[in-house]
This record gives sequence, structure tokens and C-alpha cells, in this order.
Amino acid sequence: MITILIVVLVLALVGGLPTWQHSRSWGYGPSGGIGLILVILLVLFLLGRL
Repeated sequence: MITILIVVLVLALVGGLPTWQHSRSWGYGPSGGIGLILVILLVLFLLGRL
């Protein structure tokens, strides 16, 4: 379960980077939001609640 969650988060982070033509105007908002979710999940994992 954790492995699937990590793979999905990494794919979402790569997909949120503004490197493709259609997403250049988005800025770093999507990847910043995904990074925030990743930090929250990391804190929950380290506290043993995940």
C-alpha cells in the first residue's frame, strides 16, 4: 500500500512540473501543492499514524 502511494505521489509531482507546453502558465502551484501533501504524509508516517 505504501509503495503504491509513493509511486502515485512521484508521478503526480512529475506531472505537476511546468515543463510541458500546456502547463507553462500554471507556475509551480500544482507541484507545490503536491509537495505539501507529501510533507504531511511524511510527518504522519514518521509519527506512526499512517
